[in-house]
Amino acid sequence: MIEENKVVKIDYTVKNDAGQVIDTSEGNEPLAYLHGASNIIPGLEKALEGKAEGEEFKAVVHPDDAYGQRNEALIQTVDKEVFQGVDEIEVGMVFNAQGPQGNIQVTIVEIDGDKVTIDGNHPLAGIVLYFEGVVREVRDATDEEKEHGHAH
Repeated sequence: MIEENKVVKIDYTVKNDAGQVIDTSEGNEPLAYLHGASNIIPGLEKALEGKAEGEEFKAVVHPDDAYGQRNEALIQTVDKEVFQGVDEIEVGMVFNAQGPQGNIQVTIVEIDGDKVTIDGNHPLAGIVLYFEGVVREVRDATDEEKEHGHAH
């Protein structure tokens, strides 16, 4: 049964409100995580609590239990020269930047001449996520996994 300090492997698909697939483990190895160590979003972790190996799951996870609400203050327009050393910048590129709370990832959302609009919100911020899948494995975490805070 899924509880704290268990290593869990799940096969999953996550969709948005429109039913578009945002991410899936299909065609890949199942996702492995250490339950209770904040390895996955809180809403999905809560939904998986108490499930058993082989059990199917569905979960609707709202932004406050996922990647948070969108914060318009994280959208800024900067001079293109901020990206000096990068040969060619394009919409959709992701960069690490220094923000008030430390390092954040920013995505280029618009380029207008010498002005570049960047968005520091997580791409899934403000979005309701619809998960479904199956629990593939549940096992006790090793001491090393507990110490490191993630599945090996």
